[in-house]
Amino acid sequence: MTDTTVFQARLILTMNPARPRATHVAVREGRILGVGTAADLAGWGPHRLDTRFADQVLMPGLVEGHSHLMAGTFWRYVYGGYFDATDPAGKVWPGLKTLDAVVAALGVAASASDGPVTGWGFDPIYFGERRCHRHDLDRVSQTRPVGVMHASGHILNVNSVALEKAGLLRSGIDHPGIPLGDDGLPTGELKGPEAMMAALDQVGLNRAFLSGDEQGITDFGRLCVRAGVTTATDLAATLGETELATLERVTGAPDYPVRIVSLLRMMGMKPADAVDRARLLAERSTERLRLGRVKIVADGSIQGFSARLRWPGYYNGRPNGLWYTAPEAIREAYTLGLKHGVQIHTHTNGDEATELVLDCMTEALAASPRVDHRFTLQHCQLADDAQYRRMKSLGLCVNLFANHHHYWGDQHYAVTVGPDRAERMNACRSALDAGVPMAIHSDAPITPMAPLFTAWCAVHRLTASGRVLGEYQRISVDEALHAITLGAAYTLKLDAEIGSIECGKRADFCVLADDPSTVPAASLKDLRIWGTVQGGRVFAA
Repeated sequence: MTDTTVFQARLILTMNPARPRATHVAVREGRILGVGTAADLAGWGPHRLDTRFADQVLMPGLVEGHSHLMAGTFWRYVYGGYFDATDPAGKVWPGLKTLDAVVAALGVAASASDGPVTGWGFDPIYFGERRCHRHDLDRVSQTRPVGVMHASGHILNVNSVALEKAGLLRSGIDHPGIPLGDDGLPTGELKGPEAMMAALDQVGLNRAFLSGDEQGITDFGRLCVRAGVTTATDLAATLGETELATLERVTGAPDYPVRIVSLLRMMGMKPADAVDRARLLAERSTERLRLGRVKIVADGSIQGFSARLRWPGYYNGRPNGLWYTAPEAIREAYTLGLKHGVQIHTHTNGDEATELVLDCMTEALAASPRVDHRFTLQHCQLADDAQYRRMKSLGLCVNLFANHHHYWGDQHYAVTVGPDRAERMNACRSALDAGVPMAIHSDAPITPMAPLFTAWCAVHRLTASGRVLGEYQRISVDEALHAITLGAAYTLKLDAEIGSIECGKRADFCVLADDPSTVPAASLKDLRIWGTVQGGRVFAA
């Protein structure tokens, strides 16, 4: 029996400029043997012709360069988001439009089971100036811990019982991430990882569990197939031995459909320990589990008012946000990462955080020069043209949160940063014009994993209300498709393996019912996804 399969398609969009279009692709041992016509591939010898995609379009497997495995795990909890969302089984959950609706949904969950009551996807910025108070969640239960994670993942609201169990329901607390009410007690809003830490265990949201839960990792894979994704990140994992063993077992199963690139979160670790741990983890990489990179978080969330902004700060006058990692720790991590060849990705939402990171990188490169390091700034939402020019000079990549225009653009325009800065948020055109290698992302579960929707967002920059937010930062369809394939692969140092359909690369394909090169640009988000081929294995959505 031959070990070569030739897939026939209506059209293959290769993303390889040497041969951009084809009709057949030969696969052997999970890799691409050749691409072209049936006649072009005949020279490879006997093969099995697979015609199941004869009426479909193949393009490179989509690469989600910023996501989290908790996008699968969260679905065991109550969805409290403002927009409709689809679970791994394909069920659509309607958005909750008021705080009372979120409380009611948590109440239904409380009546159905014992133990903590947990929600996710919550974002009170849609509800005006009204913030969630612990007393709101006390309506769900006064005897059990109740918590709801914000959509940003940077803020947690909890009830009085959860605060008490975490040792926080007391006076005298002085912490920038723990606002106090008129009674001198915490309001129940916990901002940033340090403030949230004690309460996360009380409501079942420990990071190691979220990234190391077998069912969650399995459900994450289902989300990927539905989105056409064949490679996705878990961008901030604790990667303890128990968590890692689960990841190795699940991703090593013959039917697991996605390649996971898991980054070690440098939080609660010394920089030297994080870099050393990453180097050891790299040795345990497999075909479907890639390890050895580090993630640093510099600041918080813009819509959560915990990001660090340069002058003049927040448009509505809110105090500046939080620093999550000290400058000296960032600088040391960069210096050691460059010295030992450990790639580092850094979350910077506000432009002050971006400026700090650029300064740290300048000093680190002077101490540890290295070419082609591909350190990547994640989100980097408020960077201006001068900062993009600095990124280019420092050899940095950027992965922009294009979905933000749709989900929070109206709020950024009116509340967080104001009209002019909102126009330049996630400035894809500026990045490309400056020559900065660029990807775009969903940050799932912060927004749903759907790279084609992310591409649509970067092309059109439409808010939920239909406002064009930053007309001059739009990019073309071809540029957007590159950003969710080769662009994202480049930021992960995987562009030699994935991101295009060409000889020698992994046989990773997104299978579409529609041709993205011919549909109107407005329909990019609506392309029908049949499923994926990952390493030559076929998965239907």
